[in-house]
Amino acid sequence: MDQMSELSYLELHGDRIAYRDGGHGPALLLIHGMAGSSATWQAIIPQLSKKFRVIAPDLLGHGMSAKPRGDYSLGAFAVFLRDLLDELGVGRATVIGQSLGGGIAMQFAHQHRDYCERLVLIGSGGLGPDLSPLLRILSAPGAEFLLRVAAPQPVLKLGNKVGAWLTSSGIQSPRAGQMWHAYSSLADAETRWAFLRTLRSVVDYRGQAVSALNKLHVTAGLPTVLIWGDDDGIIPVAHAYAAHDALTGSRLEVLEGVGHFPHAEAPTAVVDILETFIASTTPQGHLDNRVQADYVPSGYNADLVRQTRPVRSEVPS
Repeated sequence: MDQMSELSYLELHGDRIAYRDGGHGPALLLIHGMAGSSATWQAIIPQLSKKFRVIAPDLLGHGMSAKPRGDYSLGAFAVFLRDLLDELGVGRATVIGQSLGGGIAMQFAHQHRDYCERLVLIGSGGLGPDLSPLLRILSAPGAEFLLRVAAPQPVLKLGNKVGAWLTSSGIQSPRAGQMWHAYSSLADAETRWAFLRTLRSVVDYRGQAVSALNKLHVTAGLPTVLIWGDDDGIIPVAHAYAAHDALTGSRLEVLEGVGHFPHAEAPTAVVDILETFIASTTPQGHLDNRVQADYVPSGYNADLVRQTRPVRSEVPS
């Protein structure tokens, strides 16, 4: 069995933490989004682990990790990830975050820059107020009562049966699969509680309440690439363009016809982007580190390394 398909466990500050850890080489830290888990990366980690050590934890309050009463702020998650890397003996990593994980990745780079070699933001939160109306509604007081009845067991069982039948028939929708995984996880009371604590730390009825746009200058010199789907209905691609304009020397890849989960919807393209980005940049902290605004590596268009890629239909194996 693939090493990365199995969860490992350790105890960190008294909490049981689930994580995936496999491969050899420079370290990649993969940070999933809200109501997600490390399973979200399963379409790309087998390929990445051929060249890199890939570490993908279930964040506290998510997946199979503990769900304690505690602090679910971006800063607390950043400290959690630093301590996890320390526990695993990893001093530096390329930090890759999707959705909420992108916001955590930016906070991690701000708080613990010595640990961060490069930054990758995939459909990232924390770059503007715009957000799916559903998440704004769920941040409101009383949403816990709505969530309690929103994922009843009969509906979940039926949905799982339909999903299994579609998969067996060769019909797959990675985007729908990711959304279903997040939705079905909320059937668990502890997960619902942790989800709401996490959501309300970054979202209110007006949208995202935390923005890193005016702080991006502090990451100057840190090699950064933004990866976004032009059909993202949760966090609009306009946030990617704004962040790219604000962060000198960053790269931007927009994937055509892709939604909020590029790593699952277009895994081959995302792996190619990551491998090209890592191969063509020097990690922050090295004496030779240079991020030039006019530098265009092989395979990129010349418009300040900003391009839109057509993506063929992919079905992850």
